[in-house]
Amino acid sequence: MITLNLKPLIVLNPEQFYRLCVANPDTKLELDAQGDLIIMSPTGGESGIRNQKLTMRLGIWAELNATGVAFDSSTMFQLPNGALRSPDAAWILSSRWQLLPKTAREGFPRICPDFVTELRSQSDNLTSLQAKMQEYIDNGISLGWLIDPYNKQVEIYRPSQAKQVLHNPSELSGEAILPNFVLSLEGIIN
Repeated sequence: MITLNLKPLIVLNPEQFYRLCVANPDTKLELDAQGDLIIMSPTGGESGIRNQKLTMRLGIWAELNATGVAFDSSTMFQLPNGALRSPDAAWILSSRWQLLPKTAREGFPRICPDFVTELRSQSDNLTSLQAKMQEYIDNGISLGWLIDPYNKQVEIYRPSQAKQVLHNPSELSGEAILPNFVLSLEGIIN
């Protein structure tokens, strides 16, 4: 991950950032609330397998549950603080998603997901991911998971609570946010 301070030259607004992403489709970019451009490293094969399992399991549950929509790691959300972030997996309650005009759903939706998860890859800095999870909490998520296969732990983020750290769990509960969703961590963390 590389962070570029663009402020001495330009402050990108969401439309300009969107055009930058469209012009560079092979580059994964994010923009933090301070206007810094973040260039994300591509994931390696093992991280790609883990992320595919994560998004597939969430997606299957979302289809069967039908109370919300699931998103993969390519989806960019504009958070209330102005940051443009792309979690590894996300979910939004259907009633909230449907409130957005169709045109807003086509671009980078101006909405904070109800649930996000970040899956640490070998190139990710843990401290940066923890700050990103706190940013999601500060912007309105109801539940967040930071899955770290390298330390075999999961950090669970909830509003108005200290993060909970689980060591080498075999599964995670979606709690009341994702009712009846239990994520098996087989092939993801262990």
